[in-house]
Amino acid sequence: MYLSYEANGSYRWWLIAMLWFVCFCNYADRQAIFSIFPLLHTELHLSNVELGIVGSSFMWVYALAGPLAGWLSDRISPRTVILGALGFWSVITAGTAICHHFGSLVAFRALGGLGEAFYFPAAMALIGIYHSGATRSRAMALHQSSVYAGTIAGGSLSALVAQTYSWRWSFLSFGMAGVLLMLFLLFALRRPPLQTKLEGQTTEHNFFRNVREVLSQGNVVLLIVVFAGANFVAVVFLTWLPTYLFNRFHLSLAQAGWSSTVYLQVASVCGVLTGGVLADRLAQRMRGGRLLIQAIGLIGAVPFLFLTGWSVLLALFIVATIGFGFFKGLYDANIWASLYDLVPVERRGVAAGTMNSIGWLGGGFAPVLIAKASARFSLGECLSATSAIALGLGVVLLMSARRMNRKTSLDALSV
Repeated sequence: MYLSYEANGSYRWWLIAMLWFVCFCNYADRQAIFSIFPLLHTELHLSNVELGIVGSSFMWVYALAGPLAGWLSDRISPRTVILGALGFWSVITAGTAICHHFGSLVAFRALGGLGEAFYFPAAMALIGIYHSGATRSRAMALHQSSVYAGTIAGGSLSALVAQTYSWRWSFLSFGMAGVLLMLFLLFALRRPPLQTKLEGQTTEHNFFRNVREVLSQGNVVLLIVVFAGANFVAVVFLTWLPTYLFNRFHLSLAQAGWSSTVYLQVASVCGVLTGGVLADRLAQRMRGGRLLIQAIGLIGAVPFLFLTGWSVLLALFIVATIGFGFFKGLYDANIWASLYDLVPVERRGVAAGTMNSIGWLGGGFAPVLIAKASARFSLGECLSATSAIALGLGVVLLMSARRMNRKTSLDALSV
């Protein structure tokens, strides 16, 4: 059990810097495969549906392991979980280089999902220990920016290395980098302060009861459902955008990997940093402040999502992805901060794990469903259709934020 703790000095921000690089590796390793789908299609003779299963296998195992990963992060040191997970998934990433057929590729991607599932709940729990509500959105937004940087690196560097040498060297390089980072963090990452147990305080260690308690809160369930839908949209773009650009605008493998990630993800960095600052300020004035910023992000992304699939010029497509990326960042900045406003510190690990699990379970169906849909509709039409999902989710969050603020105002008047 760990105490929510405002660290003296600068360590709490050095913690964010160290976790930034771990999360960078987390997303670079998972994104690397999508930019080389055209090579896997020709070299391993995989169909679009099989490629979709390769992408989904990671997410399905990642999702199934999420609640257990979160529960474990509440029971033992999140530092231990982070280091163990980083070492495991880095070795698996490097091992992907030995895959020569569909079955082995699915197996290694599934094992990678298992390892990476343990990072986010532990990292969010550790950040929650050192950052209170006054700095939580900013701290988590800075950490979230590594998601976009890692996605850019995974998408662009893997394609460049694959085009120049071999796609196998991409996985070897990313895996070795993760192992070296793990060795450094063994010495640099501190153990968090233990919580002093209060008289009469009890802590429930039952896994299923902990999950049930988290899901008993209506607002938490709402956040999880919205996260699942938002993840579905994001995974569609992460998985199929390189292939879309490769086929639609006849870019090289490296150009498609670069263009599918850098514009969207750099814009997301701007959006996530903006969303973190705005949400911390707004949350001090209104209870539903973080939800409101998330709703603005989802609704603002709608026209740009629609435009991505109908752009006839590459320049117009870039404008659309920049707009989508910025508003996506506004939503992403407060995914975990909004959740932590609703759950106690001793349940944050299992709450984050459960949310991550259900969210990625929803996203995990995106690669296969879009592969099947693209047989009937164009891939561009499938991309544009995601705008309807974002609109519906944004409206739901907007109504929830208004209801939360109205309830707070009524409670204040009744006092």
